[in-house]
Amino acid sequence: MATYDLVIKGGTVIDGLQTPRYRADVAIAGGKIVHIGKVRSSDAAEVVDATGRVVAPGVVDLHTHYDSQLFWDPWCTMSGWHGVTSVVIGNCGFGFAPCKPVDRERAMLSLSRNEAVPMETMRQGMPWDWETFPEFLDSVERTPKGVNVMSFVPLAPLYGYVVGLDVAKGRPVTDEELQLMCKLLIEGMEVGGCGLSAQILGDVGNVQLDYDGTPMVTDLMSERDLRAFSQALGALGRGVAQVTSPLETAAFMARESGRPIIWNALLADGALNQHGGQQMSHRDALTRLTELNEQEGLRVFAQALTTNFASEFTLEDYNLADAIPCWKEALIGTIAEKRVKLADPRRRAQMKQVHAERGGLFGAGYVLADIKCHWISSDVADARTLKDTYEGYTIGEIAARENKHPIDAMLDLAVAGELRVGFATPLLRTPPQAMKEIATGSVSLPGVSDGGAHTKFVTTARYPSELLGLWVREHEIMSLEQAHWRLSAYPAQAAGLKGRGFLAEDAPADVIVYDPDTVDSLPAERVWDYPAGEWRLIQKATGYDRIVVNGTTTFVDGECTQTTPGRLLRHGTE
Repeated sequence: MATYDLVIKGGTVIDGLQTPRYRADVAIAGGKIVHIGKVRSSDAAEVVDATGRVVAPGVVDLHTHYDSQLFWDPWCTMSGWHGVTSVVIGNCGFGFAPCKPVDRERAMLSLSRNEAVPMETMRQGMPWDWETFPEFLDSVERTPKGVNVMSFVPLAPLYGYVVGLDVAKGRPVTDEELQLMCKLLIEGMEVGGCGLSAQILGDVGNVQLDYDGTPMVTDLMSERDLRAFSQALGALGRGVAQVTSPLETAAFMARESGRPIIWNALLADGALNQHGGQQMSHRDALTRLTELNEQEGLRVFAQALTTNFASEFTLEDYNLADAIPCWKEALIGTIAEKRVKLADPRRRAQMKQVHAERGGLFGAGYVLADIKCHWISSDVADARTLKDTYEGYTIGEIAARENKHPIDAMLDLAVAGELRVGFATPLLRTPPQAMKEIATGSVSLPGVSDGGAHTKFVTTARYPSELLGLWVREHEIMSLEQAHWRLSAYPAQAAGLKGRGFLAEDAPADVIVYDPDTVDSLPAERVWDYPAGEWRLIQKATGYDRIVVNGTTTFVDGECTQTTPGRLLRHGTE
């Protein structure tokens, strides 16, 4: 009988702890790494030849929104394709538990707007076999998983459950209601929630809004509420908070809770922020983070956006322009209502003024004339004529040909195509020096994956492959040793995820084997693989020989093995 289930032989081990690389065999049995050294092939049930390959810990993705997707996609793709073996859900204060049965539709409406998850997909894809947060975790535990899953206790559902989302937006919560919400937060952590999460961006300038265009309930949270939640978080003596907010809000939470805070987001100057306007330069943010951590003694980590940014979108359900009132108002409602609003000359005049004042479409740095019409749904009327006339041309080319303002050229086409015309923005390239500064900051955690959210617009969940390929191999902004520490052990430490994120004997066998010369993201493509026949934008990966979760291979050369060895990771209980 074989001693080991799997031996990864002859690879270059980078253990995630910044240990200098070395060559060794890695032997796995019973879901754990049992030996790192020299191992006989004859002792293994399966041998992987890792000659010329890097053997590293699986990636820990702290910022995802797979709260619904994990129920129909066990491998949480895109993350599962890109070397991620553990994901954290429940970010930004958004989620589905606790939730009374009568409020399920309302909860899904929120996620359909703020994270752009298709409504009918959620209706068909989620089991909804829970009401409380402990019951939600039990459901996640029952669900087959191809990655490990840990969850924050998001604050918006607590307001919905105790007060009612719309009621809580209209009045302060009572002392009794706040006390009950804090009690539910602690109960959620006691059964394995890793802490609290919230989005606190105020009532203006926010791009992650509720279904009706109003701020999310946590955006309107008072200092009193936030202090109470933060102190409740600190009551257990463990746990972490994730917050999408101004940096000083994260500092306030760290002081009140005594716990680590993961702040979103650290952006290179000029980068697009899909979570609201960038409020300070990245160098000022890094300076302030250093002050908070090294001088004040707080623990405030920063999730750094480490991918170049591009977007492919239709105006059918676009929500990343919600920080601009005229665009927000135009893109709320039914398709028919949106088409009328987008054709309105008065609203277009406002859009043209915003474009002139801010520069770039949506003020995001995209040159409007360079945006390309790259796809027109075959389901729309006159699809063939529209495709022949417009597909593949830039807005600038169309505007010049038709003697129109670029805003009119884009919106005339969108309206004619029933808002199912796809537009592709140019890639916003971050200068390597700026990326180096944000990615190597003392408390920087690469990512802002947003896996499971905005899936018709962005593909930032490719970030592990882009860090290893573009930023490390091509631009050498850090060593591979540091890259794997920042991708795995450091985020695990920040989230209090004990025992994972590194390679060591007796550690869980979450392992990736990849070719450092070829690891990369493949081109974007559109796939119809969501429940209810919905499509999403994806980028698969190349260069990964093996992805192993808890000792079982989930992907070989990019092909899924259909195994589901992932576990629910209950924070503080293991």
